[in-house]
Amino acid sequence: MSTDVTPERISELAGTVLARIRDSIKEINEINLQARILAFNAQLEASRAGESGRGFAVVGQEMVSFSNRTQAAARTIEMEAEGRMRSLAEISHQLATRLSDVRSTRLCDLARVNIDLIDRNLYERSCDVRWWATDASVVAALESPGHETARHAGRRLGVILKAYTVYFDIVLADLNGTIIANGRPDQFRSTGSAHRPAPWFATALATESGDEFGFQGVHASALVGGRRALVYSCKVCRGGDARGEPLGVLGIVFNWDGLAQKIMRETPDQRPSTRICIVDDSGLVLADTADRILAERLDWPERSRLFSQKVGACIAMFKDVRTRVAHAQSPGFETYRTGWHSVILENADG
Repeated sequence: MSTDVTPERISELAGTVLARIRDSIKEINEINLQARILAFNAQLEASRAGESGRGFAVVGQEMVSFSNRTQAAARTIEMEAEGRMRSLAEISHQLATRLSDVRSTRLCDLARVNIDLIDRNLYERSCDVRWWATDASVVAALESPGHETARHAGRRLGVILKAYTVYFDIVLADLNGTIIANGRPDQFRSTGSAHRPAPWFATALATESGDEFGFQGVHASALVGGRRALVYSCKVCRGGDARGEPLGVLGIVFNWDGLAQKIMRETPDQRPSTRICIVDDSGLVLADTADRILAERLDWPERSRLFSQKVGACIAMFKDVRTRVAHAQSPGFETYRTGWHSVILENADG
């Protein structure tokens, strides 16, 4: 027998008790009916026997009276039981609603923490790329193109990578989008490859100055052998001056799974039915405890309405299952905001 103390279990037990009471009362009524029939028969036989049957008549009358009282008591028990069980069911429903609200609030808080952690961490990446784009060795490799300056820049980028282990690689491209140096040439042979159409390169070139940055969202990056990455980028300008003549672009290739999947999987209060994700405006999965990254778009009725709220939750049908959906928008940090959404999905019925 289950010992779960939940509103659903209380409601189930109340229904079971009421059903058994009704069955018992039905049985009592059937017994009463048989008793009344016997009493009437006794009274009938007593009337036929005349004076000698008077004793049976009294017994028959008492049996009818007893049957009536039993039937009245059974009816009272049934009515009182139904009333109390209805009250218990209502209390159980209210308790379930309140517990559901508490769970939704908790999941919303967790969703908000997740997206806040990501925004704060990625803000640092946008700072890193703008800083390193002014490094003397990086500027020199583009101001004075050649094997030695490129090799020196690559060594310098390698030193940076030893201290900043959150990156797969750092690459330096000329104005044509050709990689002239990277920090881990032994691991990633990107030098000489062309990336002019890549969003990270194009968005950096489109910025007004080296005070801004370019970006390419979660993707399987050709720069690092198809590993999932984010790339932040920045113009490299003459003399290291953020408003100087553009010479090329520096790109830092960030290990997205190393951050995002760790946050997803270490989210507290997870249940077997809980799924934790980061998605973009279209619902495309960017991080996911179900490992459906870039392979699924989350959708449910009124997703747009929920996504329009800073924080919120609802019960929706998701893949034909009644699902609690908790959501938090990207809050942004300092000057940076991903614009993504943190979503937690959980079976609403257990």
